[in-house]
Amino acid sequence: MATEESERFDNVDWNDLSRSGRFDLSINSIGMLLTALPLTLLGVYSWGFTGPRTATFEFIGLERNLESLDFFFIFTLLLAFWYLALPLYQNPRMTRYYWKEFKRNRPAVVSLGWLGIVFVGGLVGPLIMDPPQQQLLIGYQPPVFTSVVDTTPATCVGEVMNGRCYGTWQHPLGTTQGGKDVFTMIVYGMTISMQIAFITTTIVATIGISFGTLSAYAGGWIDEIMMRFVDIILSFPTFLMFLLILYIYGAGLGMFIVVFSLFAWGGTARYIRSKSLSISEEEFIKASRISGASTYQVIRGHVVPNAASSIITQLTLLIPGFLLAEAQLAFLGIGDSAVPSWGQLISAGRSDLSFAPWIVLAPGIVLFFTILAFNFLGDALLDALNPEAEAESE
Repeated sequence: MATEESERFDNVDWNDLSRSGRFDLSINSIGMLLTALPLTLLGVYSWGFTGPRTATFEFIGLERNLESLDFFFIFTLLLAFWYLALPLYQNPRMTRYYWKEFKRNRPAVVSLGWLGIVFVGGLVGPLIMDPPQQQLLIGYQPPVFTSVVDTTPATCVGEVMNGRCYGTWQHPLGTTQGGKDVFTMIVYGMTISMQIAFITTTIVATIGISFGTLSAYAGGWIDEIMMRFVDIILSFPTFLMFLLILYIYGAGLGMFIVVFSLFAWGGTARYIRSKSLSISEEEFIKASRISGASTYQVIRGHVVPNAASSIITQLTLLIPGFLLAEAQLAFLGIGDSAVPSWGQLISAGRSDLSFAPWIVLAPGIVLFFTILAFNFLGDALLDALNPEAEAESE
């Protein structure tokens, strides 16, 4: 039985290959477009055809309202699904290898579980829990299994024994001075933290990857000018710029994300530039150029995919800085007090630390573990996705 002759290197129509593929869309890109289109239409409807006090989903009988930041957050979630989560499913062999390398780091596995709780809590919590409401009569309720002097809260929700008010499961982490449930505020703070993490990461990745790759392949005086601009971005006092914009336009979580993202991509751009220059010297890049592939095809098909692991770890290690910056600004009273972030909750309880420490300790511990988890996760991803970096550092 005759077998079909396999295609040889010298029989391939390289001109045909070089002409194709410029605008080809993968299944992931098609899925992203199909899911982003309804979101875009809903955003246009919300911004252009509803009033400021009209709920986004009022046309179907729901009183759920989406702000501009919510639309961007959902968009970044779609990006993460189609370009991070789905590729792991599409490449099971590599996923098993990465997971095998990743789970060697036990603290990172625990950190991944903790971040999963924060992520799910931030997504599901606001859907099933009412926003924290101010109830002055039940202010300073202690957490469960603890107690305070019964004169501390105006009305004790739990049991009163021997002159002490005991915590109750109605408010497992206690309440603030205004009677807001601390547990509910922490859950809503998870949403704020995830918005900061996903949106800032998306902005930094978009600008940093584009700028760094373009600089690497432009070369010459263009590369020199672009890198000097990166030096300016890295040395610019972001805090002063945020204060200036805060004075002009007012406080807001969206303003914080935009300002800190626009001044945080410099390190990523420089890292991507050096990585792109390193990859461009590989033999398979030279073979692609000899075959007639354009610069766009080389960048899209080889440089960005091979730098993806380094990009992911670089961005993961940036997230703790954003979360900590928001908490610091909120603690200093610089920001929107209406945003139920962990930093705002810590700020609200700093004056009551002597007799109601749970207001500060509960969100402070959650913030500490979240930042620590991102750091552990970033280090483990660096070892699992980019093992040569560890070898170079030794």
